Amino acid sequence: MSGTDAVATSLEAIATLLAPGSPAVAERVRHAHVDPDGYVRDHADRLEDRGIEEAVPNLAWIALIDALDDHRLLAEFDWKEDPTEVRRRLTALASRPSVDPWVLFDADEMLLPTAEFLDACGRHYREVGAALAVLDIESDCYPVVCLRAARTEELTALAARAGFPARSLGV
Repeated sequence: MSGTDAVATSLEAIATLLAPGSPAVAERVRHAHVDPDGYVRDHADRLEDRGIEEAVPNLAWIALIDALDDHRLLAEFDWKEDPTEVRRRLTALASRPSVDPWVLFDADEMLLPTAEFLDACGRHYREVGAALAVLDIESDCYPVVCLRAARTEELTALAARAGFPARSLGV
């Protein structure tokens, strides 16, 4: 298997892991990987919001993040996001845990800066068997996904194999 094939396989496995009921996510990632210029043309409006006007090396990773967001499987937070907004958007994720981790939060945690608050969220999500992970796009934002805690090592290994950074929050 060539390096390009291994990257495509890993990216598709990540899409399937994070969006098991939405094959369109994997298809979008595949499109960005196989035909980057066509992907940029087809998704110009969405990519313009990110300042992307032509194919970039991490285009398939960006496509994954945008597709997950479109399916309510990812929430993207600014580096200075208000904790109340973080909570609102995490609660709106289709992949949120069935047990509410928010009852475990202390009032002072709602005053933490964004990075620390997201780590606190990750710790509390783990207490109910879920996990939060950042799919890093080397920006001043945090694209966050929710998945079963037992699958986080698989996610980070697949991301590393594809050449992209992902890390669990709160560990």
